[in-house]
Amino acid sequence: NNTIKMAATTTVGIDLGTLTTKITLSSTYDFEIIRNAHGGHTTPTAVTFAGLTRPRLLGEDATDVSRGDENTVWMLDRLLAGGAADHNNSDDDGEKRFEDFARFQFDPKTKSVYIPNMDTTYDTTALLAMLLGRVKRNVLATIQRRTTGDGSNNSINEEELEFVFAVPSNYPQVTRQAIMDAAYAVKVTKSRVVDGARCLAAVYQRKFYDSIVSVDCNSGSEKDNGAELLKKKKKIVMVVEMGHARSCVSILQCGDGGDGDDESKSTTATNEESDKAASSSHPDDNKEATPASKSTPTVQVLSTVSSATLGASIIDIALYHHFQSNHPSLSHTNFTPKSRPAQRLMEGCRKLKHILSMLPEGNVTVETIGRNDTDVSLSGNRELLKQLCQETVVNKLKNMITLAVNEASGSSSSSSSSSSGIDNSSSGIDNVLVNNIDSVEITGGGARIPMIQDAIRHAIGKSDDFVLSKSLDDTSLAFGAAFGASLIVAEPSSSSPTTSSHSIDDVVEEITTTTTATSEQEEKRAQLLKNEMAMVERDVQMVRKDEIRNQIESHILELRSARHSTHGSLLPSSDEFASYLNDNDDWLFSDECENATVVQMEVKWTQIQGKTREFCADYLAATQADTERKEKELEEEVKRAAAAEQDDDAEVGDGDNGEMLKEDHDTRRLPFKRRMEIVLKNKNEANELFSGKNYQHAAARYAKALSHSSKFYDLSPEQQKKVNDVKLSLHLNLAFAYIKLEKLDNAFLQCNEALKCDSASVKALYRRATVLYQKRKFDEASKDLDMAEKIAPDDKALKKLRVLVEKQVAKQKAKEKAMAKKMFG
Repeated sequence: NNTIKMAATTTVGIDLGTLTTKITLSSTYDFEIIRNAHGGHTTPTAVTFAGLTRPRLLGEDATDVSRGDENTVWMLDRLLAGGAADHNNSDDDGEKRFEDFARFQFDPKTKSVYIPNMDTTYDTTALLAMLLGRVKRNVLATIQRRTTGDGSNNSINEEELEFVFAVPSNYPQVTRQAIMDAAYAVKVTKSRVVDGARCLAAVYQRKFYDSIVSVDCNSGSEKDNGAELLKKKKKIVMVVEMGHARSCVSILQCGDGGDGDDESKSTTATNEESDKAASSSHPDDNKEATPASKSTPTVQVLSTVSSATLGASIIDIALYHHFQSNHPSLSHTNFTPKSRPAQRLMEGCRKLKHILSMLPEGNVTVETIGRNDTDVSLSGNRELLKQLCQETVVNKLKNMITLAVNEASGSSSSSSSSSSGIDNSSSGIDNVLVNNIDSVEITGGGARIPMIQDAIRHAIGKSDDFVLSKSLDDTSLAFGAAFGASLIVAEPSSSSPTTSSHSIDDVVEEITTTTTATSEQEEKRAQLLKNEMAMVERDVQMVRKDEIRNQIESHILELRSARHSTHGSLLPSSDEFASYLNDNDDWLFSDECENATVVQMEVKWTQIQGKTREFCADYLAATQADTERKEKELEEEVKRAAAAEQDDDAEVGDGDNGEMLKEDHDTRRLPFKRRMEIVLKNKNEANELFSGKNYQHAAARYAKALSHSSKFYDLSPEQQKKVNDVKLSLHLNLAFAYIKLEKLDNAFLQCNEALKCDSASVKALYRRATVLYQKRKFDEASKDLDMAEKIAPDDKALKKLRVLVEKQVAKQKAKEKAMAKKMFG
């Protein structure tokens, strides 16, 4: 394979969220958002273990957390050493722990999770590494698409990747190190952890300043394009971010105020380069400043206050406890948070919260959680939310805003409000800075809730009509982290009355990470890498094993259905052949197959193919001859493509002015007799094509005939009946053509259309039952046969199909019984 040459270093910005992870590429790739393998813009922060003989389900393939069991692990960011799970109860009572609703078995002492399906305990750093492995594969797939553009299978130099993680300011050093260790375990040797507030500030600067102030990279001087006044004018911006389980309030100062000098700017740039080097897991990688570092930063982070215990999930929990305690249909219950009914109730509360974010009141129905498994209706309004969340959400958010404002202004009164949970916004906040706040940016799902928006306005004394800006979307943290080496955010100068960033939980002022790993850390990293590579190899083997299993099952199914094909009579009718198919079918559900290695599966597949060639030599020869003949016919059709297209658009009559009109554009109101001639002409041509086994063109002709059959007008009852009879015949013939083409979904639709013409059509019911049989929907096929046999009890074709369906139903029941016996003993 050819190696794709990427940029010297391709930076990947990552925002590790509790529920989802956002990933963005650097400017080299236009800051493209990384889509997951299913096309989504985010990757679920979850890992599912399907069993000892199944591959891991990572990210987008993992089970949805609302339905996951103890084998699905999520909120990986909170489980790390020193993570939010360590101090989630620091200022909340036990009922407010949303971690309690997670069904997996987490041990906070050892930072590990026990997985029953694997009978193994995994370190939380290793679990995060599994997710980052999926992230890395999605990143490489995107880069390959952007680089080659033709989907060619070229390899990529993975060593050029650098992961930059945007994290809250309250992440301790041990957590940041764990994140970098997880990246190392998936062979990402370059990784950094940066403060999320700096990422947001960088994005804000790019959106509102860099776009209007250009820089001459040769001279380092700014080109005045009419934005100098905006650049020099000071502006205070407050950014409030609230996600599912964490919140952050940052105060930014925009513009340099015109009072900076070149020396202070140079010092700022130098400090930023120092921060960059200190926060990198490989300091030698940073050899020179990028051209972007020559521009003067115009956005400063004055203060940052983060909380690992305040998030939108607290609202879900408040609603959960309210309904469990007060709802009449739930008064008899005593759910444990990890139980299935509790999970359904929690999901209902989450849906109700989303509804109340859009409407003043709402209603949600939760299935089978009431008495005798009855459904329960949950009703609420915005006033209820305020009553339930005043202390646990609103007041705490106001305190965070107070602390952030006071830290930004250097007020000494802020220290008492860091975690008291008391609303002191009216008496303890620095009104001077509050009055200078020009705009408020909100981001994160929780910030969309009207109650949260009202709390933000009230905390800074703004009126209800004060507009909260949404210029920073949910991908801004990843976007800012993707700036990588060019992440330039100014620190306040020494003469400024502002202070450094702070956190409401376990203050961590610096964004630096460990630059040199100890021998113990190196050993841990090596073990993480070894374990993850072993798991990756295991996944590859399990996927290959599933592929072989599917090939065998498909092969057996094709042989069974081939009995009804053109050359089905050439298949052996001996009991030995039937036993051969049954034995292989049963083997797929046996313990031997379940525990077989990939090599053993490949040997089995080879043996089956060899045995099939012995049993079905005549049939295979006939089908091969058919295939070759069809290929020759297709080649001839390609040569006659132009002529065939002209035939499809055949001229059918004179227009009003004597010109020839084409069928595809025929909108004339032709007499009944003339239109019927066109319909029957196409039908007869289709029948001839079908007789010649040219099913593709036959289907096209039947479809054209149906198109003309819809152009009749002003029909008498007798004419209407004749048209319906013709349409019924066309739908049946078209369904038969689609069956021959193995387009079963199309055939099913045509059978339904035929039954609309005549609900008692035995042939339509038979055709649909045939389609359902081939789709292995035996119960539905049996229902169609029941209806058809009531109309035509002596029909031989129905009886023959009935035997086949009942045989498959009986076999299916026997398999289910065997599997149940295997599972439950």
